[in-house]
Amino acid sequence: MKLNNLTPAAGAKGREKRLGRGEGSGHGGTSTRGHKGAQARSGYSRKIGFEGGQMPIQRRLPKFGFTNPNRVEYKGINVSVLQALAEALSVEAIDVNVLREAGFVGKNELVKILGNGELTAKLEVSANAFSKSALAKIEAVGGKATTI
Repeated sequence: MKLNNLTPAAGAKGREKRLGRGEGSGHGGTSTRGHKGAQARSGYSRKIGFEGGQMPIQRRLPKFGFTNPNRVEYKGINVSVLQALAEALSVEAIDVNVLREAGFVGKNELVKILGNGELTAKLEVSANAFSKSALAKIEAVGGKATTI
């Protein structure tokens, strides 16, 4: 096999449809657009969500719900993750920067420590928020929890 004898697979390349180039081309006259109507005209573009005149789905379904503009979104980190991180990095203090460098948290995310899992290492943890169970587990092993 050489570069000069490479060809597309059989049937992969069809003949180009040359529209509006006379009756002999097979695509003259209306140029495959049918007779009259919006789609036959130049400059036609269908509206987003248009369903052929049927009531579109975004108008058939009712509005519902509520978005609280004051909601504070936290990234949850369990105490089991803190335990694994403490063992892997052999650190005694974990803050948002350590979690960020380890890849658990994004650049602008707020961190909340949650209480799932076991904690045996005595840690000084600083985060934006703590659940009650996480706070209890950190203090039970003699650690310290600081809210930023």
